[in-house]
Amino acid sequence: MSGKVYKYELENSLEEALILAINPGSTSTKVSIFRNSKCIFSRSLQHSSEELKEFSSIADQYEFRRNSVTDFLDEIGVAVEELACVVGRGGLIRPLKGGTYAINQKMLDDVKSGIYGEHASNLGAIIAFEIAAISNIPSFVVDPVVVDEMEPLARLSGLPHIERKSVFHALNQKAVGKKAALEIGKNYDQVNLIIAHLGGGITIGAHKHGKVVDVNNGLEEGPFSPERSGSLPVHQLIDMCFSGEYTKNEMKKLVVGDGGINAYLGTSNCHEIETRAEKGDMACQMILEGMAYQIAKEIGACSAVLKGDVDLVVLTGGLARSKMLINWITDRIMYISPVVVYPGEDEMQALADGALRVLKGIENAIDY
Repeated sequence: MSGKVYKYELENSLEEALILAINPGSTSTKVSIFRNSKCIFSRSLQHSSEELKEFSSIADQYEFRRNSVTDFLDEIGVAVEELACVVGRGGLIRPLKGGTYAINQKMLDDVKSGIYGEHASNLGAIIAFEIAAISNIPSFVVDPVVVDEMEPLARLSGLPHIERKSVFHALNQKAVGKKAALEIGKNYDQVNLIIAHLGGGITIGAHKHGKVVDVNNGLEEGPFSPERSGSLPVHQLIDMCFSGEYTKNEMKKLVVGDGGINAYLGTSNCHEIETRAEKGDMACQMILEGMAYQIAKEIGACSAVLKGDVDLVVLTGGLARSKMLINWITDRIMYISPVVVYPGEDEMQALADGALRVLKGIENAIDY
């Protein structure tokens, strides 16, 4: 791959550069304006199911969502011509190494066709490119979910027909990895980290000197999460598939969406479950601690990948706000290395920072 340097020239200084960050989700589009690295405007634009059901595919939503973003810009009085660049959430494209990618026609063709899968995040590249084209400024995506830096041994599944794939919360994992490394006085490419993103989906990666050399596929493997089953006993799963009780789509929904805590307790609201557990609901406590148990096991597996040479274990994502969950996890893994917790996730900041590194010439934009 060739690299391309984009340098944004201003009359005064880069401190005044405005960056538009766009993060489409299933029923919302998050939009933020950054002045250099400081967020000055942010909003989650909500889209009703009635509005979205008019579109036959996710790609067809791009004009509707783009208009909602430009309406937001008009409302806050920011002209596209004032922007330095536009950065969108990277979607399901071909496997890539981590970094900031310049959006080009090949990327647009891939996300529009859905050749690698359909997801609302695919719209990030389309909308970013469309808005940037208005004033001929660069557009980027940063650390998409398909970042793949896995080592050859990590790809083996046990069957030659099936190769393990890298699908994880790359944007947040990479961002907190850089932050954690700086806190111990090192660069991200100088440390070994285990980073657990704990949210609706859970992914746990072994970060070796700046590369995620192994990570569980957040849609298929690893710990169960609030709404995903994670890894399952294979024979029992096969029996369910051929029982005649479920269609293919029903099985997929059962393991991603209706699985995990949702399957056990009928809700994926972990705050509600933690409250019930604190009040003595033993079923809630059992399932919540079971999730912590599986998370700790996966962290232990990543420790083996790194041969025990771990500078930090990092816990992040929305569930990292749960003191009960964090205490259970930490109790089982604190022997590995010091543990740091970054509750929540700041994907918009991570998008802006990735674009800013290119604007400043710190990194090259990678051609897709």
